[in-house]
Amino acid sequence: MSELSIRPALVTSVLSGSIAEEIGFEMGDRIVSINGEKPRDLIDYQFLCADEVLELEVIDKKGKTHHIEIEKDYDEDLGLEFETALFDGLIQCTNRCPFCFIDQQPPGKRDSLYLKDDDYRLSFLYGSYLTLTNLTQREWNRIEQMRLSPLYVSVHATESDVRLRLLKNPRAGQILDQLKWFQERQLQIHAQVVLCPGINDGEYLTRTIEDLAQFHQGDIPAVASIAVVPVGLTRFRPTEDELIPVSPEKAREVIVQVQALQNQFRKERGSTIVWLADEWFLIAGEDLPPESHYGDYPQIGNGVGSIRLFLKEFSKAAKRLPKKVTPNRDYVWILGNAVEKAFSPLLDRFNQVEGLTVRMVALNSDYWGQSITVTGLLTGQDICKALQGKDLGDGVLLPSVMLKQGELVFLDDMRVEDLEQKLNTSIFVMEGVDGLIRKFNE
Repeated sequence: MSELSIRPALVTSVLSGSIAEEIGFEMGDRIVSINGEKPRDLIDYQFLCADEVLELEVIDKKGKTHHIEIEKDYDEDLGLEFETALFDGLIQCTNRCPFCFIDQQPPGKRDSLYLKDDDYRLSFLYGSYLTLTNLTQREWNRIEQMRLSPLYVSVHATESDVRLRLLKNPRAGQILDQLKWFQERQLQIHAQVVLCPGINDGEYLTRTIEDLAQFHQGDIPAVASIAVVPVGLTRFRPTEDELIPVSPEKAREVIVQVQALQNQFRKERGSTIVWLADEWFLIAGEDLPPESHYGDYPQIGNGVGSIRLFLKEFSKAAKRLPKKVTPNRDYVWILGNAVEKAFSPLLDRFNQVEGLTVRMVALNSDYWGQSITVTGLLTGQDICKALQGKDLGDGVLLPSVMLKQGELVFLDDMRVEDLEQKLNTSIFVMEGVDGLIRKFNE
């Protein structure tokens, strides 16, 4: 990446009480360099700003260039937030995976929905998954030199031919050599296997898990954890692909297969190593494992234990529920039908509050063409279709997981305010358990 393609970092927020506020930074300012270095991304910015003495080249929002000297404590944050974590642009995916969610969307939506992220920096910063197939030697060197660990890697299969079939990238077969690279440098990954029935299941799944488990050894295991996730398919996927959805029978088969390996690993190594995403149990119609099964939730971002964690947090937060609300309130709580059974106890507890009525509406997504749907995939169109013309009481409780991060926009590009107008009601966006409890205490 040449310096010419590194854009000055656009400031979108200045934290109150911060060094940046004291100096006079404003939204719209741009940082060009720090101690003579142009930061490529948020990682460079954080590394360069760790020093006690900084010289910043800044372009203010009027276009005037300034040179600013700052003395501060080592590692003290300046208090700036930026438009993007990547100042030199996104490293995009070069694979052609048939199960890629980006390719399973309809055309005509906002451009950002079609960007194929396969960027190791976003993996390090935010836990997004990458495949390691598009890294230049320069990027491998940077991962090593800056100790960018752990990264989150979509492995899918360790058998070269199977991974080549899934990723459709000639570099896909190098995964075991790449894992050895991490091991030799004492760097870590969290691994993901998206299971596609008939392709990387059965003996290939067992081989993949056992191969990955070989790297789970020592004080700093190269493979810190493994998550097995069912493939998600939509009605917009290319008609020529070879994928089939996960059936309840297949889900039960995979649960038995992976739980046998978990038991083996716990017995032989004292560690579970591999986990099943909650979706397997929801599809199979089986109870989730107990909360104690998930340890420190190493794969929570992959939906491994997320329901149990939510229930655990709720059991603590429920103590803050009021005994009574005045005046009486009546809400509709929207969820994906995948969690209807698991969240029924929460609904019962809400409705024990005098004067409070909460009605759960558990939906599948006709938009995506899915009969079993996790909450985060519900769209504005799904909700509108289900609720239009219904008595919605005092409004709709909407989990924030359905919306684009930082924006009140659904995956189908519908805005929350547009849905409010269509339903002629108020919509309250809920941030997790605490958001629900706060709403009932208003």
